[in-house]
Amino acid sequence: MPPTTPYAGKFNSCSSRLYGQGITASYGEMCYHDNSLVSASLEALIQHLVPTVDYYPDRSYVFTFLLSSRLFLHPYELMTRVCHLCVEQQRSGDALLDKIRFREVAPKLVQLLTEWTETFPYDFRDERMMRCLKDMTQHVSRGDEYSWRAMQQMTQRLIKRLSALGQYEEAVAALNAAAEERPTSLKNKQAAAQRSDILSVCDDAFILAPQLTHINRERDRLSFIGPEEFIQTFALKDPMENHKGFFRKRKTSNLEAYVSWFNRLSFLVATEICMPAKKKQRARIIEFFIDVAQECFNIGNFNSLMAIITGMNMNPVSRLKKTWSKVNTDKFEILEHQMDPSSNFSNYRTALRGATQRSETAHSSQEKIVIPFFSLLIKDIYFLNEGCASRLPNGHINFEKLWELAKQVSEFLVWRQVVCPFDRDRHVLQYLVTTPILTEDELHLASFESEGPENHMEKDSRRSLRSSLLHRENRS
Repeated sequence: MPPTTPYAGKFNSCSSRLYGQGITASYGEMCYHDNSLVSASLEALIQHLVPTVDYYPDRSYVFTFLLSSRLFLHPYELMTRVCHLCVEQQRSGDALLDKIRFREVAPKLVQLLTEWTETFPYDFRDERMMRCLKDMTQHVSRGDEYSWRAMQQMTQRLIKRLSALGQYEEAVAALNAAAEERPTSLKNKQAAAQRSDILSVCDDAFILAPQLTHINRERDRLSFIGPEEFIQTFALKDPMENHKGFFRKRKTSNLEAYVSWFNRLSFLVATEICMPAKKKQRARIIEFFIDVAQECFNIGNFNSLMAIITGMNMNPVSRLKKTWSKVNTDKFEILEHQMDPSSNFSNYRTALRGATQRSETAHSSQEKIVIPFFSLLIKDIYFLNEGCASRLPNGHINFEKLWELAKQVSEFLVWRQVVCPFDRDRHVLQYLVTTPILTEDELHLASFESEGPENHMEKDSRRSLRSSLLHRENRS
């Protein structure tokens, strides 16, 4: 028996053959291996998404195709075609019969649109999507009052979600603007003594690590990333990209904001280490961040862990040999080993699997937390897309690739759902996201002021940096 499909009963022939250890079967323009869809034409995949009176697509298929279809056509094109097919399939030429048939299929259409709006709400920042949704609401209202009310409620939830997104983006922009304000305390060592440092704000790693986890999770950076943003990076360019309107926003902005937070944390760590004038204080801050990194590892916050390690390995920090000589680096070396990039981050991937297994069997919210090293997750998805053809030689869509893309993105959705159980410390949170940080050039200069140049190359570098930064200050 073929897998359930809207094509059932429409095919006059079915071909099947042994393939490896399983069976590959073709039904029209859809090819299955051991009852798993492996390839099909784009038209067949769109048809497979359309519900009928006696058929509704599997939820895993709905997620997978809605996620990756944007590689082949734009969401508004897909929605237009799905809605059109859903309506046209109920036409018989008899107006009364058509109304009865559409009334029967309307709840399933609403279910599909509900899955779409709840899983990929940002698709509807496009006015064309909202117009299509409005048109379908009006169409449904003529056939089924219950489904019409469900459509209205769904639309209200969608608008609320998009409004929250807009508020979040404004808040992130305000935080970024506040963090970019550069007080004079960052410009020289004499004024640095008046600047608060991380230890004056929080000197307990068991408090700071949970606050970093809050920023990664509940401070909305993670929860506002749409799953489609992982695919949008290499999706088709929208011909309406320059179209102006309320819903038109950058399609990967929330993903970019999350990556920006990683970069900010790395530079914050380096800034905190390089700014103190006294070697003893710098060593103390390094040891503190090692403890924070260890606690991030224990929590399962690998993203903050890697950001801290990255900051401590930046050249302005790593060159502070006199400072590092005062630090017990045993724990740091263990953490570096865990996040070693060799063998495609094999140690980290083993640790991530362990954290994921712990999360799946956990009884407490804290044990469920898994925050992956985000840049590597993005890189994995990118190389999966680049390394596998999206279309086969016969023109069919390589759905095996789409299943794998969906698998990786769906793991992110599971991690995103976990609520952060730690208490918030608003003072610490505010410091982490708004305190000014040094630029790369400023870090190098601060490092040279902490521990002078060791050779002619470093002396030349310090001289050049001083001249360059002085020129920038005079221009501003």
